[in-house]
Amino acid sequence: MTFNAEAHSPDTLIAEFCAKWGHGNADELAEYFTDDATYHNIPLQPITGREAIREFLRGFLDTFGGIDFHVGHQVCSGNIVLNERVDTFTVNGTTIDLPVAGVFEVVDGRIHAWRDYFDMAPITALQNQ
Repeated sequence: MTFNAEAHSPDTLIAEFCAKWGHGNADELAEYFTDDATYHNIPLQPITGREAIREFLRGFLDTFGGIDFHVGHQVCSGNIVLNERVDTFTVNGTTIDLPVAGVFEVVDGRIHAWRDYFDMAPITALQNQ
């Protein structure tokens, strides 16, 4: 399926993007980003550029598989979309529910910047078991 950037408002773009994570396809997810996008999981270093984001997503999804984004609240103002969600994924047979606040900046129908704010403690605790 070819991504059509013009077919979405910022709000619907982000809702669709979040829903796609359950399928775990890095190539499909990367198409939502601008060429010069930045993806920043705030506890970690930012990743810049669609191809770098694609490679990060590929490695991430190879490790965790699909991730279910359970969006509780989402608001949109202009080209900024904020959502509060719980990301559910499995690590070594253990399911983790990770509360996340996401900030998305949309430019020309694609994600130009994505920042996720979360506490690494649930992941760190699992890795230390």
